[in-house]
Amino acid sequence: MDSKLASDILLGVIGLIAALGLVGTVFAFWSMGRAAYRKD
Repeated sequence: MDSKLASDILLGVIGLIAALGLVGTVFAFWSMGRAAYRKD
């Protein structure tokens, strides 16, 4: 396995984790916002 492939895989994994974290954060804020609106 050459270093180019290794760095590509590493970048892909980091990007995937970052994307999942971002989606999770957005979803958490969205659900919190909906719960707050529902309370009235």
